[in-house]
Amino acid sequence: MNFFKIPFVLLIIVVLSSCADNPSHLILAPELNLPTVIKYHNKHAQFNVTDLRTARHIIQVLHQGDAAELITSQQTLSDIIKQVLTKEFENQGLNFDEDIVNQAVKQTVNNKIDIIIDKALISVKQDTLFYEVKSNISLRIKVKNNQQTLTKTFNSSNNNTGSLTADVAVLERNFNQQLSNTLINLLIDDEVTQFIK
Repeated sequence: MNFFKIPFVLLIIVVLSSCADNPSHLILAPELNLPTVIKYHNKHAQFNVTDLRTARHIIQVLHQGDAAELITSQQTLSDIIKQVLTKEFENQGLNFDEDIVNQAVKQTVNNKIDIIIDKALISVKQDTLFYEVKSNISLRIKVKNNQQTLTKTFNSSNNNTGSLTADVAVLERNFNQQLSNTLINLLIDDEVTQFIK
């Protein structure tokens, strides 16, 4: 009887020891793959991304009785989102003030776009033989034109469970997809598009 338990115990030891090999950083690389459609012909804006999260890690792995394991992204989340959205907005015809040399044109910029990161977290509750994952993203966009201000929130959440140990590479892949979908929803939102004058 004990002979049959040995492979099972060895499997658990191997799986748990692999936890120690988790990477210290995630690679966040959202892919949007949106078709190029000019929505903002001859429109200009100021653009900024602000991270209001109290902590900068993306993954927290909670082990009962132990300190949480925290994993951050290699590049700041605000920089990643700014790069991706700048490229997509420019593909849609929007010009940003840092690219405008002509001071007279700069003075006529009447759109200010702010993206605020309120949540971006994968929380893993890791037990001996199973895990539970909760992943939440919440982004706000604030668009000011010369008449009024629009504020809109884009939320995404995923929950799942699995056996043994959560794989950080899978968490990274799923989070990239979740972030991509959230950014796409923001970019194709009709209300946001119409508000940029």
